[in-house]
Amino acid sequence: MSISLFLLASAGCNNDAPDQYAGWTMVNGNYTGNKYSSLTAIDTTNVQQLQVAWTYRTGDADTAAHSQIQCNPIIVDGIMYAVSPQLKLLALDAATGVLKWAFLPYDTAGSDKKANFNLNNNRGVAYWSDDKDDKRLFYTVGEFICAVDAGTGKLITAFGNEGKVDLHEGLGDRAAGLFVTATSAPTIYKDLLLTGTRVSEGMDAAPGHIRAFDVRTGQMKWIFHTIPQPGEPGHETWEDKDAWKMTGGANNWMGMTIDQERGIAYAPTGSAAMDFYGGKRLGANLYADCLLALDALTGKLRWHFQYIHHDTWDYDPSSAPVLLTVTHNEKKIDAVAQTTKTGFVFVFNRDTGEPLFPVVETPVDTATELAGERLWPTQPIPQKPAPFVRQSFLEKDINPYLSEAEYEEVQTRLLSYRTGKMFMPGSLQGTVVLPGFDGGGEWGGPAVDPETGILYVNASEMAWILKMEEVKKKESRNENYLQAGQRLYQQHCTACHGKDRKGGGNYPGITNAYQKYDKASLIEFMNNGRRMMPAFGHLKQEEKEAIVSVVLNLKNEYQRKFEIQQTAADLFRQLPYRFTGYDKFLTKTGKPALAPPWGTLTAIDLNTGEHVWKTVLGEDPVFKEQGVKETGTENYGGPVVTKTGLLFIAATKDAKFRAFNKSNGRLLWEASLPAAGFATPAMYEVNGKQFIVIACGGGKLGTASGDAYVAFALP
Repeated sequence: MSISLFLLASAGCNNDAPDQYAGWTMVNGNYTGNKYSSLTAIDTTNVQQLQVAWTYRTGDADTAAHSQIQCNPIIVDGIMYAVSPQLKLLALDAATGVLKWAFLPYDTAGSDKKANFNLNNNRGVAYWSDDKDDKRLFYTVGEFICAVDAGTGKLITAFGNEGKVDLHEGLGDRAAGLFVTATSAPTIYKDLLLTGTRVSEGMDAAPGHIRAFDVRTGQMKWIFHTIPQPGEPGHETWEDKDAWKMTGGANNWMGMTIDQERGIAYAPTGSAAMDFYGGKRLGANLYADCLLALDALTGKLRWHFQYIHHDTWDYDPSSAPVLLTVTHNEKKIDAVAQTTKTGFVFVFNRDTGEPLFPVVETPVDTATELAGERLWPTQPIPQKPAPFVRQSFLEKDINPYLSEAEYEEVQTRLLSYRTGKMFMPGSLQGTVVLPGFDGGGEWGGPAVDPETGILYVNASEMAWILKMEEVKKKESRNENYLQAGQRLYQQHCTACHGKDRKGGGNYPGITNAYQKYDKASLIEFMNNGRRMMPAFGHLKQEEKEAIVSVVLNLKNEYQRKFEIQQTAADLFRQLPYRFTGYDKFLTKTGKPALAPPWGTLTAIDLNTGEHVWKTVLGEDPVFKEQGVKETGTENYGGPVVTKTGLLFIAATKDAKFRAFNKSNGRLLWEASLPAAGFATPAMYEVNGKQFIVIACGGGKLGTASGDAYVAFALP
């Protein structure tokens, strides 16, 4: 890429500010990913004067399906590029919010194939230019990366296959038909487009290999096997030397951060599939749950660090890391910092991977009743900084604001679970997981002040229950559709929709699916997926029909004979246990079993490893009505920190946008949004006027869906 990212970021910068921090030309602000703005018009003395400058409504929210907008928009040459709930790519005048053009991705498939796109959440787009006339936007729709002309909003047909690259490319034959997409934006290095993927978290997961494509042609330039193949370093960490043929996951779903000067891509990876039982993937499982430092030009591994060995808790790192410079032992060190679901912050030397604070391999509980499972005896625990969330649930941690009956119910259930510390094995009776599956630092990621080395991280604190149950083996040749449908539902659907089909966590119930779907439309839905639900194209037609007969209560099909020939892949995917579902530890009335706060905001000095301050984030309306203050709420989306002493964040389910004093955590300003802002804001300047914009898509945590981008500015 002939235009430098430094020059690209300098549009509209102040003369006294570092150029790279004055714009928002890429997701998370700039190439360090620090979500920091050096603009100075809005500060602690006038932030209370902020008002809505403009609102743009996309008009395509899907309230029935709980649509969302998780996009962190980018601004280039006064144009804002953003994504709608149904994945339209939008170009807006960043000063007024007036639409310039919209790219409708389903138009490229023909009007009769609109439903064939997997309407997955999208967290942003990437911009590339040759510093002449070629200006491109890249973003993912379903299984395709699309290349769109930034000036016209039209597909660039010379890229890939008529403007699109299929994310199955390079993953091998076994990935054909499996769910592959990308939630996070791709990342640019020179003339390369680097991307990870989102894949299934079950035994049907595709491999999560990381790839780079030519920005002009779409040709794949390199691939890094996150599940090493024979002869590659890391292959020895899998006891089954053929596991790579069938095992999936270990994917970079959270995006990556590229040091443009060093040419190093820092890419975190997720857990290996399936998330909660590792009996078919014994070993440490490199390169799952790692931070990878890859040569951005070639894909060669520079160094790696594994955060979790043989993960059975879905405790993968959950956001792209941040680049910064810290002072350690009176020396300036270029570092890379990673926040995690577990509530830890890891800080490494950017060149060597050496931790800047001690990390101790600490013995953990390995006693498991799950046959075939063998847990890793230690996990790496950083000695500094201290965790930014609670990591255990004891009786003293029960929510004190429950009624007496609710308290006793929680107390009784707590005694029945395995609990008390981190990394406790999953169990048949249930294990309390805290931080929860969506806990600790989530996909919004932290912000970092480059002048002070202080990291700001928002976190969710909610207990969840990890429960497994035995799978009774049945001979499929003797089954009817009812028996096969129940078995297959438990194998493929229970984790999200629950054994009783009532849903759990952020996953909807489907007890009334018959009101919305018939047999044909539900099978089509399973083939294509939507938002949080992966496509089930790998299932055979008879398997899908059997599942549908159960979900839609098609009693006239129950007695049909189920006949199917199982393949080696089918046999590999059969496990002795299944995960019962994403269940938060709640009372029968839906109140958290864990005492508040359920949402926090913490400032941590990465020079010293010491916490600077901590405050609650958000207000729970149910407990607020009872007079309970400082509850916090679960939250999604990251903060923006400014040179002028502010920290902006939405993220909470109470649909507020807030500004805090970054020095002490004191709340300075808040505004109500048209829907909850589960996204990271973007700060920019156009014609000398400073704006901050937030996507208001709602849809998570039981909130109403929205369709607005709202920009704030001083009068």
